[in-house]
Amino acid sequence: MKLIRTEDAAGQVLCHDITQIIPGEFKGARFRKGHVIQPEDIPVLLSIGKENLYVWEKHPGILHEDEAAALLYKAAAGKNIHGTEPKEGKIELIADCDGLLKIHRKALLAVNSLPQMMIATIHGDLPVKKGQKLAGTRIIPLVIEQEKMDAMQAAAGAEPILNVLPMQAKKVGIITTGSEVFKGRIEDKFTPILQSKLAVYGCEVLFHKVCDDDPAGITAAILEAKAAGCELIFTTGGMSVDPDDRTPLAIKNTGAEIITYGAPVLPGAMFLVSYLDGVPVCGLPGCVMYAKRTIFDLLLPRLLADDPITAEDIARLGEGGLCLNCEVCHWPNCGFGHC
Repeated sequence: MKLIRTEDAAGQVLCHDITQIIPGEFKGARFRKGHVIQPEDIPVLLSIGKENLYVWEKHPGILHEDEAAALLYKAAAGKNIHGTEPKEGKIELIADCDGLLKIHRKALLAVNSLPQMMIATIHGDLPVKKGQKLAGTRIIPLVIEQEKMDAMQAAAGAEPILNVLPMQAKKVGIITTGSEVFKGRIEDKFTPILQSKLAVYGCEVLFHKVCDDDPAGITAAILEAKAAGCELIFTTGGMSVDPDDRTPLAIKNTGAEIITYGAPVLPGAMFLVSYLDGVPVCGLPGCVMYAKRTIFDLLLPRLLADDPITAEDIARLGEGGLCLNCEVCHWPNCGFGHC
C-alpha cells in the first residue's frame, strides 16, 4: 500500500475502513476497505478529516479482491444464474428462473479446499424460485495472488459449479393398482393426492387407468400410457413385500431399466425408479398417499428437469433421508432430503 493526498485519490482503492461520526445520527464505516474512491467521495473524506489515505498499490501478479471475486463468480455461475455487483470481494448468485438447482459437489469441495477464497451455497437437487439467492462467494484478503486464482480455476474444472435447470410441465400417466380399488371396495384416494402434487408444477395427467393386482395387466397399462405420449409414468401402490403386491414385477416386465427398488428414505423406502426408453417409470409406495412429504417430493423436481437419477443418487439420500414429520412442514427449508 502507499500513502497519497486525498485530493489525488480518485480511482484508488482504500486499504482500510474510514469511520464517520455524526453526533446523535451516525457512527460507522462511511467507506469500506476495498472501496474504489469516486470524485464525489473526496469532499466527504476531507470533511471527516482525512487529508491523506492509504490506498492499494497494484503490483504484477496481484489482484484486488473484487477482480478475483469476478473470477470466482465466473467459475461458479452456470445456466440461468446471474451475480450481484462485486462488493468487498463478495458476489451473490441469483436464480434467473424457477427450476432445479444442480451443484457440482466435487468441484465445490475442491475450490473450498483452497486458501483465501470460499463459495457457500444452499442445498442442491431441490427446487428454487426466480430471484432466489443460491450462493455467496468471497475472496478473504484485500488482495490475492493471480496464481491462487489460477489454481481455483483448475480445481473448479471446465464446467460451472452451479446451474439452474428449468422444470418442464410433463404429460403424466398414472396407473392405479390394487384389487380393492379395481373392484370398487374402497375409494381411490391415492390418485387425487398425486394429481394435486403434480398440479403444483403444471403437469397434465394425460392417462389414467385402474388395474387389479395382476402384473400382466399393470405391465400392459404402463406400455399403453407410454404409447399415448406420457413423458412420466407413476404406478400407485403394490410396492410392498405382500404376496398380492406385484407392481415391481410388472414394471420390470415392461423392459424398463430398473435403477433401484428401495431407497434409504423415510417415508419412501419402497420406492422404485426405472427408465423405459428414456421415459421415467416410478413405483410409488403407499406413504405418498398419507405422508405430507416423501421421497416423491424429493425426486419429482429432478424428474421434471430431465435430470437422470442414478443408484448412487438414491443411496446418497440416506443422510438427510429421515423426515421428522414436523407439525408445521417447512420443506424444502429443512433437513429432509439434504445430503
